Amino acid sequence: MTKITVHSRVCDHTHVISGVRKGKMIHIDIDSSCENVQRLAHIEVPFREILHVKDNFVLERAQEAHCSGNCLVPCGILNVCWIEAGMLSSTLCKKAGSVEIEFH
Repeated sequence: MTKITVHSRVCDHTHVISGVRKGKMIHIDIDSSCENVQRLAHIEVPFREILHVKDNFVLERAQEAHCSGNCLVPCGILNVCWIEAGMLSSTLCKKAGSVEIEFH
């Protein structure tokens, strides 16, 4: 199981995303105070539909949930999926600690 925390400081929400791969699906659970993100709280992501930006299952669900274009949660979900799919190293991610956008 992979578990991450997304700190959306611009909108003042914190989201805990966890996921586990079961066969060809990645089961995602999210604990969030955001109503839009809560619509994504329990989704099953098909393994093959996380590879590209175009026609991406997670991004399509985020759009349907009315997440804003600057919402970091879809990216967080994709990172969890990539780790669970073995396409991103959990060791590397833990070593890096976080991903950051810095405003100037």
